[in-house]
Amino acid sequence: MSEQLASYDLEIGGMTCASCAARIEKRLNRIDGVTASVNYATEKAHVEVAGDVAADELISEVVRTGYTAALPRESEPERVDAAHVLLRWRLIAAVALAVPVIAMAMVEALQFPGWQWASLALAAPVVTWAAWPFHRAAVVNARHRAVTMDTLISVGVSAAFLWSLYTLFFGTAGMWGMTHPFRFTIERGDGLGTIYLEVAAGVTMFLLLGRFLEQRSKRTAGAALRALGELGAKDVAVLRDGVEERMPATALVVGDVFVVRPGETIATDGIVREGRSAVDASMLTGESMPVEVHAGDAVAGATVNSGGRLLVTATRVGADTQLARMARLVEQAQSGKAEAQRLADRLAAVFVPIVFGIAAVTLVAWLVGGGGAAAAFTAAVAVLIIACPCALGLATPMALLVGTGRGAQLGVLIRGPEVLESTRRIDTVVLDKTGTVTSGRMTVIDVVAAEGEDSTEVLRRAAAVEDASEHPLAAAVVRAAVERIGELPAVHEFQSLPGRGVTGIVDGVLVAVGRPGDAAGASAPLAGPLAAPLRRAVEAAESRAHTAVVVTWGGQARGVLVVSDVVKPGARGAIAGLRALGLDPVLLTGDNRRAAEAVAAEVGIRTVRAGVLPEQKVAEIVALQKQGRVVAMVGDGVNDAPALAGSDLGIAMGTGTDAAIEASDLTLVRGDLWGAVDAIRLARRTLAIIRGNLFWALAYNVAAIPLAALGLLNPMLAGAAMAFSSVFVVLNSLRLRRFRSAAPHGIG
Repeated sequence: MSEQLASYDLEIGGMTCASCAARIEKRLNRIDGVTASVNYATEKAHVEVAGDVAADELISEVVRTGYTAALPRESEPERVDAAHVLLRWRLIAAVALAVPVIAMAMVEALQFPGWQWASLALAAPVVTWAAWPFHRAAVVNARHRAVTMDTLISVGVSAAFLWSLYTLFFGTAGMWGMTHPFRFTIERGDGLGTIYLEVAAGVTMFLLLGRFLEQRSKRTAGAALRALGELGAKDVAVLRDGVEERMPATALVVGDVFVVRPGETIATDGIVREGRSAVDASMLTGESMPVEVHAGDAVAGATVNSGGRLLVTATRVGADTQLARMARLVEQAQSGKAEAQRLADRLAAVFVPIVFGIAAVTLVAWLVGGGGAAAAFTAAVAVLIIACPCALGLATPMALLVGTGRGAQLGVLIRGPEVLESTRRIDTVVLDKTGTVTSGRMTVIDVVAAEGEDSTEVLRRAAAVEDASEHPLAAAVVRAAVERIGELPAVHEFQSLPGRGVTGIVDGVLVAVGRPGDAAGASAPLAGPLAAPLRRAVEAAESRAHTAVVVTWGGQARGVLVVSDVVKPGARGAIAGLRALGLDPVLLTGDNRRAAEAVAAEVGIRTVRAGVLPEQKVAEIVALQKQGRVVAMVGDGVNDAPALAGSDLGIAMGTGTDAAIEASDLTLVRGDLWGAVDAIRLARRTLAIIRGNLFWALAYNVAAIPLAALGLLNPMLAGAAMAFSSVFVVLNSLRLRRFRSAAPHGIG
């Protein structure tokens, strides 16, 4: 007898870094029959259970690890995130209270009698309530013998605050009229007359800012799934005993017959029972041309009926539909993506134990050397205080603020710091065709008239008939005619012949517009054989994967309209720009191979993978990754969302669907491929600035620690050094404002 299988998705709270997710995952996997995957970015755990392990037992194990866990709540997608709101209030309080404390410590003119006690009153809530997330995380880490940035922050802030309390109540720092003179000398001072309240409050304020920005970016991680869910039809007309009954689409069951009128979204996957139409499935398949369907053909939910009325029998509903499967692919891809630990955490893993060791050695050395207990403890505490990473906390968020702001000006939206780390390693860029390399909209690119006919008249009469049609090809013809000619003539006795074309009387003449027909060259409908020039035009169009439309009147073919999804302006230059960055471009599309290869040749891409379904796109990305490649994916459609989420770097066109945008790491607002070049350049530049910030912020700590250990750390010097390191980080980050676009049109 096979074991009972079950799976649970848990919402995890209290994680502060990627090591927290790894710790929870390790604890859950210790339970017999449990396989767990914890995602720090989405704050969720996916747990598969073989046996009788209940959800309560899983939740209890997470709680024993020091975090919170709960089953997903059934509530509004836009529900207020209480933890995010609380963090925002902590940040607001820290800014309001810490700024006066820093000002009084740094500006001697503001040091009125009793200023140190006012500083204590202002700093106490910052160090306790506002800094509580750091203290809590440090305790959890200590229980598991781990150190992170939180450990260093908590110890440094606590040491600064507790030493200040000691000197205020038991030293000379609390004397009425005491001041900290404004001088920058390296000298041994009176440890019992020194307070570090501005260090404790300032570090808390700056690091809360970084934590707030990080959490805000994480909250958007689930938006891709919500965007996919919103694509489907909300209600549907179901046939019951021959009568249409309007009902929510979620109430459909397998076997229901429902009506889909022109322009409506197909409610669920099914088989056409009656009717003929063109279905726009580009958002699922990437195929730019509408698909002609008739009785017996399968249709997918969330695609759009562009033509006639259809009766569809539901074959899959709810979680079994193609759209739902795509949502699961996105979720799995997000869960499987390795989230990079913050650079500061990785530095802290080495830096924190070293600082603790130096503080301990300092204490012992002073005691053994006969310096006295007060001097020994002053020097040891000074080491812990000066090591507290004020500028280190600013290094990432400040560069991100400037970099993302500059990116927004250039039409590039960057999601978070882990995105920047990905761009450094990218060596392959996979490009979707429709809507990414091409415009995603059918356009008339040529009008070929028969001998003795005027091309303008051919287009004018064809557009007049097509104006009454709802087919996407018709829209392209009408748009071209309006742009070139202006007002169109009236059409009478319009008829749509499913699968063949349209007819109507224009200027008293019966005009027919349709696709070329059989191999003999007859066009559909109402056409005789094509003349040689028109036949060559049709053959040339088809050889380039373009669509040919024949226009006839008087029983003779008068012209051919060539329609295609055209390559975006500048695409070829942008792809050359990607190559200049050391990237290998690959065209990946659900369209047919001939169309894909024609586009690839036009823009200079040598590697083409065509006819790829959405789930196969993810497989193609994984295959490239297994070859050792680090892959960026550029796309715009719902069909690209899983591949965007599964790639090492997802880049979405801002002109595309919400699902693609939300599943991506970078969004190109302009929908211009040059934006991909700028995005990668800007992300790499921002990462370089962050690394520079981290180096200099750490260098400040390293340089000051020996002074603290020797008892030479003047409080004013410490405050000034902290301020200078922060100012340096800000100024270094502001260099990103000078970043310029590589596009020839010179945006920004």
